[in-house]
Amino acid sequence: MKPLDLASAVFLLVATGVVRAGAPEPAADAPATAPPAYKLTAGLYRFSDHATGWDVNLRHSSDLGNVWIGYFRLASQNTTQWRAGWDHNYGTAVRFSPSIQFASGGFVGGSVQVETGDPWFVGAGLGRTNLRPYWNLNFDPNDAYTLLAGHRRTDSQLFMVQLVRDNRQNPDQRHLHFTWRQPLAEGERLTLDALYKTGLVENERIRRWGLSATYDWPNWFVRLAWDPNTNFTPVDAWRLSVGSRF
Repeated sequence: MKPLDLASAVFLLVATGVVRAGAPEPAADAPATAPPAYKLTAGLYRFSDHATGWDVNLRHSSDLGNVWIGYFRLASQNTTQWRAGWDHNYGTAVRFSPSIQFASGGFVGGSVQVETGDPWFVGAGLGRTNLRPYWNLNFDPNDAYTLLAGHRRTDSQLFMVQLVRDNRQNPDQRHLHFTWRQPLAEGERLTLDALYKTGLVENERIRRWGLSATYDWPNWFVRLAWDPNTNFTPVDAWRLSVGSRF
């Protein structure tokens, strides 16, 4: 796909979301509708070494969990990777959340997370991979343990602190997330995720702050993120994502 094609795809996603967001509200006595089953996201990545990447991801949600497929391309290195995965949440008093990911090139990874408490909650998780080449687009260490705690209300309001620490090849690498999600009027929502990262990059210890901001409408969303020393390399990254639910 050429860069112009990606820009056109992003524009179509935004335009589609605007049309849906501006559609008339259903009548008060209309039957409740199920949440959208599909989520389509297009992401653009701009790195400080002047490389540009993009990805497209389609997710389907059902009683069996979330199944997704994605494609990533880094044009400057002529690098591509297909990926797919599954995740699900089980339980109420104690929530158990397994996931598994696959990618072209032989990569396989998985994670498990356990959480309890309502509205105050605590949790822990563990991730493992087979260490095959993988473009990590969430930028948290994959072979890591996770500790989390926070407060969640039924109206989707959330405050959470989460520690992600590599426990395999680079145990010095740590991400500390401070996440705040606030529901707004007419089904809109704002999510802020402040990131504090520490670890070794080319034998020098870094201490950097990053930030991700997401604004959700009922049927579409936009996210802008700044990730310094992305994946604990000397390279910084900006990420712009636009998506639609349908």
